[in-house]
Amino acid sequence: MPALSHSLTKHQKQEEITIPSSRPVEKIFISKRSFEVHKLGIMVSSSVLLVVFSMTFFSCVSSCNYSCPDKPVLTPSRLVVKYGDPTSTTCVACQKDCLPLQESVIGMEVSRGKTTSNGTTLTWKVDHLTEWDLSPKCFYTDINDKQCCTTLSVTVYQPPEAVLISSGPNGQVLDCGQSITLQCSVHKVAPARNLIVNFYRGQTQLGHMKSKSTIKEPVNETFTFSYKTSKDDDKAQFWCEAVLDLEPGTTQPFLVVKSGNLTATVHCKPEGKKQTQFSPQV
Repeated sequence: MPALSHSLTKHQKQEEITIPSSRPVEKIFISKRSFEVHKLGIMVSSSVLLVVFSMTFFSCVSSCNYSCPDKPVLTPSRLVVKYGDPTSTTCVACQKDCLPLQESVIGMEVSRGKTTSNGTTLTWKVDHLTEWDLSPKCFYTDINDKQCCTTLSVTVYQPPEAVLISSGPNGQVLDCGQSITLQCSVHKVAPARNLIVNFYRGQTQLGHMKSKSTIKEPVNETFTFSYKTSKDDDKAQFWCEAVLDLEPGTTQPFLVVKSGNLTATVHCKPEGKKQTQFSPQV
């Protein structure tokens, strides 16, 4: 993200300036001042904006301090949004350090939606969130040209389209005591880093696994679990579930999608030899 250096003169009225771009930074609310910017062919002089684009993204925030005492406050400070759904947040830029407004710059750096202002309060809204990776920032620049920022945490998710369990070829006959591999396939889920898969025999949890993927867009994931059959597996049902734990640290999963059942049939021979056969159930 390109940095932008600038010098500003003071004592001008506040004005809303929207900067066009192929991936716009929406509604940057700044004070109307005479200033010059020389970066990547961009010049702003005496409130006249001349933009020559050499990149697809333009940022007005540089050298942000995220630990300043009077930093912007976002409500809510974290958003969990299903892909394509609407969302919004409100930012109070400061209590006092960005005052008076005619001496400061306040704004939202965001690539989607619309931003409106009312004094030191900014409101960001988007009707359909269709971007997987975004980090909106609320910021202000004080009278000493020091910038203070707060980043909004946004998690965009998509439930799995399908969760399937299998164990080798359908109808495979196994000796009692033989090790098998249960496989749970999760299709088109996001974000994978929040995905947990649990394996069950009836209502007994056999084990759980967590995805190691850091991809934020929808992916297909496959998990395997080793299991040793026994005579108690006769008519037992094996299944798996995909859990999107979008609220880490809480006891209630945010979203759960279950597979169908895989039913085991155990044939016990008089001499003590048994066989296990799996058949899927939808």
